[in-house]
Amino acid sequence: MKKFRFKLEKYLDVTRRRKEEAERRFAEASRRLEEARERLGQLLAEMAQGQKDYAALIGAGKRITVGTLMTYNSFFNWKRRQIEEQQQVILNCQMEKQKRLKELMDMMSRLKSIEQLKAKRLQEYKDAVRLEENKLLDEIGLQLYMRRSRQEEHA
Repeated sequence: MKKFRFKLEKYLDVTRRRKEEAERRFAEASRRLEEARERLGQLLAEMAQGQKDYAALIGAGKRITVGTLMTYNSFFNWKRRQIEEQQQVILNCQMEKQKRLKELMDMMSRLKSIEQLKAKRLQEYKDAVRLEENKLLDEIGLQLYMRRSRQEEHA
């Protein structure tokens, strides 16, 4: 009997590569999300530090000029805009990560199906080989029996 050959082996290889690519894309999306969260943390820390500095300036009891107040106001508005923009970046990164996760799960499902089909076909092949071997052994046994029967008849 000829050697086992899975007809969809190339498709299996392509699916494995696609799964690896999906894993890479998912990891990249996860990394970008983490970076975006870290950046938001930095912005929040900068805003908190600015608020501490402002509170210290107010608490010092010194006269504060209009220019200083306008500078702090501009700074806080700028930080709020940065924080809002970064929150939007995080939402976009989360959506991208979910999309990549869905793609990865789809590829894993396809790969699992193909691998199960390959295992099934391999088992069918092994069963066919075993059946063929049993037929051969039965044939050999029958021939030996017939030979012995003829020898006993002639003896």
